[in-house]
Amino acid sequence: MAKILLEMRDITKTFPGVKALSNVNLQVEEGEIHALVGENGAGKSTLMNVLSGIYPYGTYEGDIVYDGEVCKFNKIKDSEAKGIVIIHQELALVPYMTIAENMFLGNERGSKYRIDWNETNDLAAQYLEMVGLNEAPQVLIKDIGVGKQQLVEIAKAMAKSARLLILDEPTASLNEEDSRSLLDLLLKFKKEGLTSIIISHKLNEVSYVADKITVIRDGCTIETLTKGVDDISENRIIKGMVGREIEDRFPKREKHIGDIKMEVRNWTVHHPVNFERKVVDDVSINVRKGEIIGISGLMGAGRTELAMSIFGKCYGENISGQILIDGKEVHMNSVKEAIKHKLAYVTEDRKGNGLILSNSIKINNSLANLKAISKHSVINRDEEYAAAIDYKEKLAIKCPTVEQQAVTCRRYCLQNGCLPNLIY
Repeated sequence: MAKILLEMRDITKTFPGVKALSNVNLQVEEGEIHALVGENGAGKSTLMNVLSGIYPYGTYEGDIVYDGEVCKFNKIKDSEAKGIVIIHQELALVPYMTIAENMFLGNERGSKYRIDWNETNDLAAQYLEMVGLNEAPQVLIKDIGVGKQQLVEIAKAMAKSARLLILDEPTASLNEEDSRSLLDLLLKFKKEGLTSIIISHKLNEVSYVADKITVIRDGCTIETLTKGVDDISENRIIKGMVGREIEDRFPKREKHIGDIKMEVRNWTVHHPVNFERKVVDDVSINVRKGEIIGISGLMGAGRTELAMSIFGKCYGENISGQILIDGKEVHMNSVKEAIKHKLAYVTEDRKGNGLILSNSIKINNSLANLKAISKHSVINRDEEYAAAIDYKEKLAIKCPTVEQQAVTCRRYCLQNGCLPNLIY
């Protein structure tokens, strides 16, 4: 029987008004890849933040037993000292520092008074080779793609002598080829004895790489499925996640498609720094009333740039083309004008561009359309509060009060990004 490297017993974590974890139990064997799956807000990342010391001992109930020892981590440094390293979905890299500098930031090589750059670059090169990244340690992070940045994070973790590697949505921003390469790298490390915990919504990848799959729902442990023993098909995993049989994963809907509402013609956008480079080249699309249009493509294909440039030209230079709403050409040269024409943009960068984290949910909810809740430039606080409550119920935002800061309400950040644009 394999050795139990990690056991989390009856972990309970409560935020103001919300019980994020309720008596969660998790066992991870040494040398296995263990997947955590569940819907948004199920508690997966919260559990890993407890394990890594981001939520210190005393802020949760239950025990963490690692390598046979009850651990009381008060900060990330404590867990890293035991070989537990977490890689978050939002990569913690400094764009204008080199790969080597990022890898050893906070873990510098040399003496107390001087960094040994030769040792730093030599060690970085060794770990980069270990993860299969063919880049010089002196290259700036901003000059490599997202897939390579993910490998830098893994190399950084290996430089900390990781025994247990935690990856939170590691393939969320990667294309299929880069995702498979990363998963194969985890399988390679598994053969070398590294234990991994992976959080992912991509169930086909979970089935491919994981030895065991633990399902978490509404802050509770539901079940653990074992490859080769249990059914780990996507339908079976989804059943555990939602709590019922899924007879039709893609149920039919009634469609009521009307006339063309918005049309984009021959839309071209140049890079904001390198003016000669076209990021969007002669794109034309139209959207009808009651229609949902999907825009797909690999990382760097220009999807986000297209959306941002349409939304008040908040991205790009030398933008040309036409936008028509209800058959009439409109000119939206600012975000304010885009909102005036009733366009809404929910950004992928929720924390950076979608929310003011230090403000309340209520204020974030109304900020982009204050006219809807004000008269003669005076905000009606009762209307503002009522609008926030309305969207709290419609979108099932888990928070005790809409007066709560957005930064303290994780599910709000995850789900709702830029709600203010929706209030009309």
